[in-house]
Amino acid sequence: MYKSRGWATGWSVARLAIAALIVAAIVAQFLSTTANAAAEGRDMPTTVANFFSYFTILSNTASAAVLIAAAVRFLRRGRRIAPEPPAIAAALAWVTTYMVITGVVYNTLLRAISIGPDTVGWSNEVMHVWAPLFLLIDLFVGPNRRRLPWSAAVGAAAFPLVWIAYTLLRAPLITNPTNGLPYWYPYPFLDPNDGGWGSVIPYIVGIAVGIVVVAVGVVAIGRRRGIRVSPSPRARAA
Repeated sequence: MYKSRGWATGWSVARLAIAALIVAAIVAQFLSTTANAAAEGRDMPTTVANFFSYFTILSNTASAAVLIAAAVRFLRRGRRIAPEPPAIAAALAWVTTYMVITGVVYNTLLRAISIGPDTVGWSNEVMHVWAPLFLLIDLFVGPNRRRLPWSAAVGAAAFPLVWIAYTLLRAPLITNPTNGLPYWYPYPFLDPNDGGWGSVIPYIVGIAVGIVVVAVGVVAIGRRRGIRVSPSPRARAA
């Protein structure tokens, strides 16, 4: 069923639909955040920069873009059943990894923490629950999956590590627009001002290990059910 043209077409439409829902969720939260900031007289450039410094926002934005790219490519190429190009296949594996991590971290570490008055409830659930769940299901039933090399799992760790470095370098340079503190961290478990670096480093290590483990699992599942790409005649001759 998962390799039939009808299933591939239907799932591609579903990818477009969930991508549109993710975009709507991001836009709704952005408008709420900026409107609340304007009403309270907060610095708007800082508010906007902070908004796009959340891993949740970045991973959801990337997921929407990759889902759209995969679906549009399939529909525009005559709905042909064929493995996705390496770039799209790798990007799908990576955003799936990021979204699974987003869902797990939020629902284990952040859900119980009080959220601000500008939080849009349905948007919050889409970005932290429903979108990660869709990407996870997509891993198992999405059409046209390509078998990726194991090195793709290593590539998945690049963006989160860069994001952590960016966050830790930027945070002490930003005045919190909400309470005026001389620092701003998007997530409390990355803030060393309460429990020191001894409380932050284990979370960083745990997230890094989690990303690698999830990425290896994603690539492994993709290799098991993905379409095997035969080498070209020239490559076989070599």
